[in-house]
Amino acid sequence: MRRLVLRAWVLCFLIMVWTLLWGNVSAANLISGLAIALLITVLLPLPAVPVEGKLHPLSLAKLVALVGYYLVLSSIQVAWLAVRPGPPPLTAVLRAHMPLKSDLVLALAVNIMNLTPGNIVLEIDQSRRMLYVHVLDVGSERSVNRFYRQVDQFQRLLVAAFERESDWQPSSDKEVDAS
Repeated sequence: MRRLVLRAWVLCFLIMVWTLLWGNVSAANLISGLAIALLITVLLPLPAVPVEGKLHPLSLAKLVALVGYYLVLSSIQVAWLAVRPGPPPLTAVLRAHMPLKSDLVLALAVNIMNLTPGNIVLEIDQSRRMLYVHVLDVGSERSVNRFYRQVDQFQRLLVAAFERESDWQPSSDKEVDAS
């Protein structure tokens, strides 16, 4: 039942995107959107994503609020760095450990980091759960500590929203590494 609902959601989403691309809702756009959506889902199916924890809506809401706060704050900081007089800010590549269990949640963490202005994830060491992030404005110890505090907050809220120890059950869909 869950798989059927998910497929219906994907079809509806693709039809909506198709309709938005054309700019108006018409029978022709809806029918052609359905045809394209069916073609995409049948010929190019996505692999099943293993879901190993439970979603906790309150923690997810806190995560969304925190990400929104950092988006606004860092946008203001980047804008100030762009218009302020003086030399350009010092940048660096910092290593951040993200001890997340799920690859899906790690991918979400990388996307959150990439969305935050002034940060871009350059490399992911998946086995050690290490992110290498290019950070704008690391000219002071306070700026570096702010980055690591931000990473820690994201990691704690991602665990609270998706990977609580009490709800965690490793997926049977994952391949077991024999080494």
